Amino acid sequence: MALFDVSVAEVITVCGTFSFAVSGAFAAMQKRLDVFGVLIIAFATSVGGGTLRDVLLGDTPVFWLKNANYSLLILVTAITAMIFWKKIKSLKITLFLFDSLGLGFFTIVGLEQGLAYNLSPGICVALGTVTGCFGGIIRDILLNNIPLIFRKEIYATACIVGGIIYLLLSYLNVNETVVKVIAVSVVFVIRIVAVRFNLTLPRIY
Repeated sequence: MALFDVSVAEVITVCGTFSFAVSGAFAAMQKRLDVFGVLIIAFATSVGGGTLRDVLLGDTPVFWLKNANYSLLILVTAITAMIFWKKIKSLKITLFLFDSLGLGFFTIVGLEQGLAYNLSPGICVALGTVTGCFGGIIRDILLNNIPLIFRKEIYATACIVGGIIYLLLSYLNVNETVVKVIAVSVVFVIRIVAVRFNLTLPRIY
């Protein structure tokens, strides 16, 4: 059972890395960056949140330095995205979908890291939110955009809700794999629904 749980965690991390690599690559191509620029943005988007998470936890060297396969995955993903980008009708839609997927995957990865360190539930949710959001923040800053998390779109809120759902289902002793799938799906669906129906947080202005 333990081996199965580890494999699920690894699959989630790989899926998150892949999703954010695609998201970063397409965001860079929207800005017409050169090949090197696309690779840098894809890499920063993929590992930004996880790097900050590991530094906060004192878990160094950070995850992508311990396992070079993540860097290779990002490289292959970014190059593939550059080769096939002309066959995708809308870069904006593709960017949004993969960004939402990566957000869900990495939220759960960060939350579980917090649980592994026996942190309080609230801190675990916050750590999951940081892991999910920070890569996108770095991407947007490097591309001279206002980060999504600071705009009207529901972004970090989706991570928080997904994290809370994860903890509640775990408390109810639901199967761990099912919990992970549901939590990732919740984050993804909230992002899709929020954008589709233009749902926003209250404004103070």
